[in-house]
Amino acid sequence: MRLLHWALAVCVTTAWWTGGRTDGWHENLGYTVAAIVALRLAWGLGSSRHARFAEFVRGPRTTWAYALSVWRGQAPRHLGHNPLGGWMVLALLGSCAALCLSGWLYTTDWLWGYGWLYWTHFVLGWLMVGLVVLHLAGVVFTSWQHRENLVRAMVTGRKAAPGEHDIA
Repeated sequence: MRLLHWALAVCVTTAWWTGGRTDGWHENLGYTVAAIVALRLAWGLGSSRHARFAEFVRGPRTTWAYALSVWRGQAPRHLGHNPLGGWMVLALLGSCAALCLSGWLYTTDWLWGYGWLYWTHFVLGWLMVGLVVLHLAGVVFTSWQHRENLVRAMVTGRKAAPGEHDIA
């Protein structure tokens, strides 16, 4: 799971960086991102307990209650994704999928050269930048709030043992 996360981060960043190139890098990175997203979706729907979306994506009421607790500075620590993080996973994966689809459609004979599709792909690329910035801000804020290094946890796969106020 961590390997998919970091591979997706590298591929999305590199694809964004190579956006105007015509030497095939951008397109090949897009196909790689599509494969990673497909793998993650399959893994999230029918895999181990902690990787399943149902394990960390919460409903609107729970997510709103968590957001209010963050605002009040009383957010409980989660061993996996917190409710806002769960929705960010879906937003990032959905944006990646939409970017891959719009990019692929732009290469087909059917839709090549359509301005609206170019601009859709362009806007989705900048939406991805915004989501990544929000994601990184959430990681930094949550690391600071709970005094733990979430980036290290995403590299090593280890997090501090749960305390009495933690949510598994």
